[in-house]
Amino acid sequence: MIYTDAKKLGRYLGMSQNLDTAINYLRTHDLARLATGRNEVDGDNVYINRFDYTTIDETDAFYEAHLNYADIHILLSGEEIIKVADVNALKEFERDEATDYIGFHGEAQSSCEMSCHKVLIVFPEDAHMVKLKLHEASLVQKVVVKVKM
Repeated sequence: MIYTDAKKLGRYLGMSQNLDTAINYLRTHDLARLATGRNEVDGDNVYINRFDYTTIDETDAFYEAHLNYADIHILLSGEEIIKVADVNALKEFERDEATDYIGFHGEAQSSCEMSCHKVLIVFPEDAHMVKLKLHEASLVQKVVVKVKM
């Protein structure tokens, strides 16, 4: 897991070619101009999902993780909490390898307050619980960059 400011993303270059592609895209493009839905960067190696939602109570949420992709979470507006835990510390309840999704229940090991220009990168070993309200429900505009590992 990496939790940082968008302006500091450059220090993470060199970890992998696909992560470099994603970081370079994020540093040179206006994310607010992205269309809702899937936006292509480098085919299935790197792409961006843009979506809007209202944050929820933790009782309505669960952890997810991915076998083949890292996620880079960036909020364009609003605020949320994202909780993170090692997949080995959680109980798996659902798996769909065709969509690269695993669902988990369990306790958080870390909690990240997300607001504009904060960045959270989660890797396949990092289960993450997203869309959690910080103080009260908030409308969030967000991009998630999918980076094939």
